[in-house]
Amino acid sequence: MIASDSIQETALRLMEKAAIEIPDDYLSGLRRVADKETGDLSAFVLEAMLENYDAAKEDRRAMCADTGVPRWYVKMGNEARIEGGPIKLEALLRGATAEATTSVPLRPNRVHPLWRTDHNNNVGLNAPEIEYSFEPDADWIDITTVHKGGLFGTDYRMLFPGDGIDGIKRFFLDTLISFGKRGLACQPAIIGVGLGGSKDTTMVLGKQAACLRTVGDRNPDPKVAELEEELIELGNSIGMGAMGFVGSSMVVDCHIECGYCHTGGMPMSVHAFCLSSRRATARLHADGRVEYRTDPAWFTPYSRRESVEWANAPISSAKSA
Repeated sequence: MIASDSIQETALRLMEKAAIEIPDDYLSGLRRVADKETGDLSAFVLEAMLENYDAAKEDRRAMCADTGVPRWYVKMGNEARIEGGPIKLEALLRGATAEATTSVPLRPNRVHPLWRTDHNNNVGLNAPEIEYSFEPDADWIDITTVHKGGLFGTDYRMLFPGDGIDGIKRFFLDTLISFGKRGLACQPAIIGVGLGGSKDTTMVLGKQAACLRTVGDRNPDPKVAELEEELIELGNSIGMGAMGFVGSSMVVDCHIECGYCHTGGMPMSVHAFCLSSRRATARLHADGRVEYRTDPAWFTPYSRRESVEWANAPISSAKSA
């Protein structure tokens, strides 16, 4: 049984770590693009941000004044048992969000869309978001918090099969140029791309690709992995660098996640995480152990549902069912 006290304590610590400590994989990736940056203003911004990250960790203060909108991702082992059940888990995560807003502190960014009601704790209607995934043969739960920028940095387009890879690249370029020119995202960033699924699914996949995979990770499908590499090179060749200034450091990494879609379309979404790539994960075991890390390990063969279990099911059994 995973104790509720352990969940509460862990969730609070995750909120602090995400707000303050840059994940090592992203920090290494950012330093690589900074070393290659040729634009003067872009290079200045990158140097300032790297110094800011060091200062934030030393002073234990949030690395960015806009701390985004905290959200949670929970991966539950099939044999995991939680004290109080999933309802208690959600209450604890919401409570940790509210408490961390004061204790870290985080900027209270959540308001009602119409009345602008603000409870000053980042909690309200459908906030914070909590998404779930599951894993077989496990009795642990993974809890990940992501502090995602909540204004822009996201776009969607319904492409068609005939658009092909060239259409994907064209929309990718259109989106990044729009982000840079209009100040709709904080670059350089990890860019997530969702391909396929329904409209809502492709948006979810793209955001997860941006927020829940580490720099240097490649999709297990070799052709998709090759496209990820191509998009990184393409994104850094448009003449934009940090925060939209002239440069060559628009993309730290690009991750693509796919889902089967309607035969007549090819939905696509593009998401920029942000220059402050904020995520933290902990695994809570049934024996009370808690292990902290920065790789969410969200995508697994099971979570991607790569197998097609019913491909050879006899037609007669389907009819009888």
